[in-house]
Amino acid sequence: MNNQEKQTQHEIASHIGRLLREAFGKGPQSIYVSINRPFVVIYLRNFLSPTEKILLQQGHVYSVQQTRSIVMETLIPEIKAYLQLLTGMNMQEFYFDWGLHNYSGVFVGIASEENPLSQGLQEWCAGKKELHVEIERISLLIQKIPDNIQYYLINERTILVVKSGIMISIAKELIRLGFEDNLKIAQRNLEKKYLFNNNQFQKIVKSPITDIFTDWNFHLDKSVIVFILNPIHD
Repeated sequence: MNNQEKQTQHEIASHIGRLLREAFGKGPQSIYVSINRPFVVIYLRNFLSPTEKILLQQGHVYSVQQTRSIVMETLIPEIKAYLQLLTGMNMQEFYFDWGLHNYSGVFVGIASEENPLSQGLQEWCAGKKELHVEIERISLLIQKIPDNIQYYLINERTILVVKSGIMISIAKELIRLGFEDNLKIAQRNLEKKYLFNNNQFQKIVKSPITDIFTDWNFHLDKSVIVFILNPIHD
């Protein structure tokens, strides 16, 4: 990584930290920005406002999630515009999720560029077959096996899984009837339950897993999973 790339990552982290601090009253303690075209993955640590902490202590998890979703909808256009300004990448897709138990979060931007592999991005291969089996199994428990699943090694700590063709007919009808928010809550609860209760993942990636995030774009019939690893170096 050259100095220009480091400076770009630093400026993105600073800008997002300021946005979140202004919107929530408290910003993340740490922000890690990874750019690997056409993806930008932004990992947040120790991000929880005093008010949110009280709400979580009282069991109001849904209230915190709902409030954050509403606020994020207002911030996403500015985040995407800033990413384009600094990187030249037009973010066609944007995903976000929170690990409230860890006070963590993730943003994922996907730019409208060519095939990721044609950009020189490394497709994750080590353990891919085993991970693919587990992802398909969990997807089938919730809706169906995706039409396509791709695995990308963003950096040594971040594996990004991109799924497309994920929805069954009843889910599409629920969205048409206006139940998208309810569907996303149900999907997130189920998928995270299966992801976090699966003891195979750490064996497959050969590393402790610090966080797992997931989000959907129902209108594009796509979803992402982000594994944040804590690699052990010899």
